Amino acid sequence: MRTEVLKAFRFALDPTPAQEQQLLRWAGNARLAFNYALAAKRRSHEEWRAEVAALVEAGEPEAEARKRVRVPIPSKPSVYKAFVAERGDTRAGLEGVCPWWHEVNTYVFQSGFLDADTAWKNWLTSFKGTRAGRRVGYPRFKKRGRARDSFRLHHNVNKPGIRLATYRRLRLPTFGEVRLHESAKRLQRLIGKGEAVVQSVTVSRGGHRWYASVLCKVAVSVPDQPSKAQRARGTVGVDLGVKVLAGLSRPLIDDEPASMLVPNSRPLRTAGRRLAKAQKALSRTKKGSARRDKARRRVGRLHHEVALRRNSALHLLTKQLTSRFATVAIEDLHVSGMTRSARGTQERPGKNVRQKTGLNRAILDSAPGELRRQLTYKASWYGSQLAVLDRWWPSSKTCSACGWQNPRQTLADRVFTCDTCGLSMDRDLNAARNIERHAVAPSAPHVAPGTGETKNARGVSVRLPAPRGRKQETVKREDTSPPGMVPPRQSNLPTSPNPRQEQAKLF
Repeated sequence: MRTEVLKAFRFALDPTPAQEQQLLRWAGNARLAFNYALAAKRRSHEEWRAEVAALVEAGEPEAEARKRVRVPIPSKPSVYKAFVAERGDTRAGLEGVCPWWHEVNTYVFQSGFLDADTAWKNWLTSFKGTRAGRRVGYPRFKKRGRARDSFRLHHNVNKPGIRLATYRRLRLPTFGEVRLHESAKRLQRLIGKGEAVVQSVTVSRGGHRWYASVLCKVAVSVPDQPSKAQRARGTVGVDLGVKVLAGLSRPLIDDEPASMLVPNSRPLRTAGRRLAKAQKALSRTKKGSARRDKARRRVGRLHHEVALRRNSALHLLTKQLTSRFATVAIEDLHVSGMTRSARGTQERPGKNVRQKTGLNRAILDSAPGELRRQLTYKASWYGSQLAVLDRWWPSSKTCSACGWQNPRQTLADRVFTCDTCGLSMDRDLNAARNIERHAVAPSAPHVAPGTGETKNARGVSVRLPAPRGRKQETVKREDTSPPGMVPPRQSNLPTSPNPRQEQAKLF
């Protein structure tokens, strides 16, 4: 099926020293525009709060006061109009908030205003509870040295100002041509064939490198079903972990059983010594000195290299999974809950805080959330689909052969041994087999899409029943499991008083 999608082509840049200073200046102006717009929004918000407080002091109920007071929050058009009146101009000797504006592309400022609108909207929808995901905090000002250096440029697609001058040179409006560190032959050929149209470009700095992410509208052929080779290999269960990056229910490479365990490079731990040395050197420098700036750049470069290695490993694995199998089955992991601190409170301090901190660091180093995000969009690219297992299904504690559960399974038990059928195998491979068999694809006719509550044909939850001694949920009477597969059952061992904690996925 032929369709148009938005796809970004990311290139590393090789700017000259003068161009690098200009890039930093433009990024600073984008930060100035964001802060200017956010300050205007905050002033209006404080005015609204003051009027509400005055009505409440006068005796009016707070709920009624909130509905009565109307103070509009300025958006991009009104903010830009105020900015034009206050910016000044060095050519005419007029002072203002940004008198050098004529030296910078106008889209640098406009994209900053748009980003402020987006940040404010994200906070407001999250505060009202209409935004999915984690709670978004109150928008904060961007500070130099803290915020990421970046800016975004747009152009008229009919008269493109953002274009490739050659395979190795990218032209930015008002800025000029900047050399690319790598060839852009693929993108240039797509543009020449009329299969790609440049929409915008985002220039950002990561560590010591500058990058240009060229957003294009690309005409691609998206398969509406898996290929013959993908259907032949079927479904693969993926158990994400720490010791290994992923345990697979089927070999990633045919005739190579060792490819069922994908090794974890652990880039952060690999660079641990160099990072510790660099951070110690940074802590011993004087604030504001040239040596501190040099040490700070050293730390940033090391962290950037760690991120590049991690992303490279994740992109390689996700492409192999989505392009070689018809269905990729994973778990719905609650990463933020798994990596929550174990400090506890002053009244009830936590236990094994140091060990839990190390585990949190290792989980985040493997980036399970990023891996799922890549699988989600790459599955549509290669014709496969993503199946998700319920968050509380105990895949690591259930025997993949007979369904017996071991509630005493711990992180130290790297081999799963079944007391019923005698199965003994690596715990990651056992969990991957369970994920393959019990994960639910969103395209199933009787299953609700997304990560919400999954229900069977009778509209009843398919989560595991509660432990003994508690009321059981209704289940289907007929057995719909695969031939030879026995549904999971509890062992006779005592259960934990906290069923969710026992059923939670453990690495």
